[in-house]
Amino acid sequence: MSSPAVAFRSVSKSYPIYQNPADRLKEILTFHRLKRHQDHWALRDVSFEVGRGEVFCLVGENGSGKSTSLQLAAQIFPPSAGQVEINGRVSALLELGAGFNPEFSGRDNVFLSGTVLGLSTAEITRRYEAIEQFAEIGDFINQPVKTYSSGMLVRLAFAVAINVEPEVLLVDEALAVGDFYFRQRCMRQVHELRKRGVTILFVSHAMADVKALGTQCLWLENGRMVELGPPDRVVSKYLARMTEKDAAYLDRRGSAAAPPRASVIAPEVVERIPNIDHRHGDGGAEILGVAALDASGRELAMLEPHAPLTLRISVRAKRALEAPNVGFMLRNHMGIDFAGSNTAREGVELPPMQPGDITTVDFHLDLPELYPGNFSFSPAVADGDEISYVMCDWIDNALALPMAHRGKQIYGYIHLPCRIAVNRRLAESVLVPE
Repeated sequence: MSSPAVAFRSVSKSYPIYQNPADRLKEILTFHRLKRHQDHWALRDVSFEVGRGEVFCLVGENGSGKSTSLQLAAQIFPPSAGQVEINGRVSALLELGAGFNPEFSGRDNVFLSGTVLGLSTAEITRRYEAIEQFAEIGDFINQPVKTYSSGMLVRLAFAVAINVEPEVLLVDEALAVGDFYFRQRCMRQVHELRKRGVTILFVSHAMADVKALGTQCLWLENGRMVELGPPDRVVSKYLARMTEKDAAYLDRRGSAAAPPRASVIAPEVVERIPNIDHRHGDGGAEILGVAALDASGRELAMLEPHAPLTLRISVRAKRALEAPNVGFMLRNHMGIDFAGSNTAREGVELPPMQPGDITTVDFHLDLPELYPGNFSFSPAVADGDEISYVMCDWIDNALALPMAHRGKQIYGYIHLPCRIAVNRRLAESVLVPE
């Protein structure tokens, strides 16, 4: 029987907490080593095994011990009790910039990180081009890391982590810092590594990611194990607990718990694009803005299931358009095209546009109940019908919004509205002849 890639056997980890820095020195210098600290137990008696090629997810509130577990798996420090067993080359994406020298350039840090992981200079050189291409930070690769934004830092760190051919990959919540476009690429890469048999320990607050990636899931609370098992079951129980906790919090706060959000009524012509991951087209027309509105015309901060939604897209012609066609694509958290439509698809014929003309199109949608994750709208304007057209302007992931979770389980990606009828037949009594 092959040994597990990762095994925690009754692992506990404590940290000394001092009231002031002087107490630490006094404790060291005291002849009888009088205890001047309190023990903070980040983990208590945690046990699990991760087989090779599995994706093991850890969930829980902040301070529950998830990051400590990954740090122990990375062998950054030893456990206070128990045993941590790691079999295979470990690559870790933990705290932002961990292991990088801020004074060195990105290129130098690539070679430094590879050397620490046991790669030769020739091996790192062979992988360098792939790392640079995946990071997509351009000329900044030759600049000191201290000049990087948090997003650029996580791009380079993830590119290094996945290209050193790890057998065990540790990924903390650092990916949440990346932009929507980069997160999509990272999640696809995680799927690829999983297919190649790499063992992955994954910490995330995005439950949709956990359910999509995980083969096992561990829920930690105050350093202790609450539930270990299939992601669907563990996530359902965890979300139920968080929903109960939130409801109790609101009850304590009373009716004044949540101050009203300053909502904005969108104008007839929207001229705001919240995000641009990628933009392409021949420039014959341009997207001026995009907004998601509720029934009162106010901008939404969250998608509500079974609630009417208006997606407003404003476009301006920069040349004559014979058959303008405005549409959108809805994508899920993995960057997969989830649904979409356009004016031609819906049988709406827009009048021709001349240079400078502005048209606003409202798509009135009835959103079904989707799983709790992030979804993005990519607006587009083209010239032509569904079959034959020229793309004028397309903006990837211009507007991203989370789907509200109402505490009920979503099986799969979408809950289909259904009506239930029960046909109950009583058992017929059997007559026995005399």
